[in-house]
Amino acid sequence: MGARILVVEDDPQNQYLVRFLLERAGHEVIVAVDGQQAVDIAEQSAPDLVLMDMLLPRMDGWAATRALKQQAGFSAPIVALTAYSMKGDRESILAAGCDGYISKPIDPETFVEEIEEYIVGPNGSGE
Repeated sequence: MGARILVVEDDPQNQYLVRFLLERAGHEVIVAVDGQQAVDIAEQSAPDLVLMDMLLPRMDGWAATRALKQQAGFSAPIVALTAYSMKGDRESILAAGCDGYISKPIDPETFVEEIEEYIVGPNGSGE
């Protein structure tokens, strides 16, 4: 059984591509369209990994990452999946609490392998 992955993404095309690639690899995908929804879903679903867009409505990825890291019992890695790729963006995102960083557009050939490096826990490949 694959990992339970929370994909926080407001763009329907990006959601579709990421969901397709992850489900094809055997993972369960839960989608949130904004940061607040991600925080609420994570509390209930205990994901093994969170893929976080940083530019989101209602609550951005920075605030959502901080909120998730403060949740009691939350231990899933959070990987930024973002178009922010200017000098200093990676460092800023990691400083905000993300455990990893993947820039968009993603490479469908290597994407699943890249994110699986972060999966740990009872359903993930890391354990």
